[in-house]
Amino acid sequence: MLPLYKILFFSTLISSTMISISSQSWLGMWMGLEINLMSFIPMMSYHKNMMSTESSIKYFIIQALASTLILMSIILMTNMFLISYDFSSMIFNSALFTKMGAAPFHFWFPEMIEGLSWMNSLILMTWQKIAPLVIFSYNINNLISMFVVIFCMMISGFMGINQISLRKIMAYSSINHLGWMISSMMFNQMIWMIYFLIYSIMSINIIFILNKFNLFYLKQLFYHMKNNKTIKLFFIMNFLSLGGLPPFIGFFPKWITIQTLISNQALMLTFIMMILTLITLFFYVRITFSSILLSSSEIK
Repeated sequence: MLPLYKILFFSTLISSTMISISSQSWLGMWMGLEINLMSFIPMMSYHKNMMSTESSIKYFIIQALASTLILMSIILMTNMFLISYDFSSMIFNSALFTKMGAAPFHFWFPEMIEGLSWMNSLILMTWQKIAPLVIFSYNINNLISMFVVIFCMMISGFMGINQISLRKIMAYSSINHLGWMISSMMFNQMIWMIYFLIYSIMSINIIFILNKFNLFYLKQLFYHMKNNKTIKLFFIMNFLSLGGLPPFIGFFPKWITIQTLISNQALMLTFIMMILTLITLFFYVRITFSSILLSSSEIK
């Protein structure tokens, strides 16, 4: 049973995102993001995890910094005689990328998620990305987006490949999917929403089971897979789906994103994204193959 204060803060978390995405002014959006930040921090406290306090402080500092940049860029954008609109818009977008944990502004994200419970991690990887993504879609810049997308793909692939912590694997996976969402947002507003919905469903599937069995590291996962064939099948299907392997549902949003990018002549970007996503898919396949081929006693 959730404590009463967490239910209260969860409701303000939901409403603050709604304020942000339905606001007609930049200041209203900023206010929604601030309420969102102050609602999530109390939810992060967890008496069984000593790192949750550290994570909440990290989260507060990073988000407060990003909020300051957003407010500053709003002031600059509304007073164009101070500085060029493009520059202030770039600051604004960079702050939003920091808020959502997109590369190269991602450094806080995997480290912070390591100190959270699975349920908080799920909120951070799904719900907390809605407001920054929607606000970014109002002020999209294709050139910045392309760089961010490529960075997301590279960092999630190369940094996730040697992780043993399931939370960090999920965090780098989130960064990878964020890259796909931003790329689809450049050309079609509807596709990123479909992508986000499917990604959220896949994340909920995986995280609920990881939370149920209290699994945080690959070794624990392999042990549970060895003892329970149903869980093994479930994880194999979900991990491959998260990696975007056909015929699983995770392939569908990637497919429509690729189709959109190709139809808009973004061939080079599509090629780079596909190649770099293969690295991410590799470590999902490695996890699933290890669980099939090896017993837990062989995995040290």
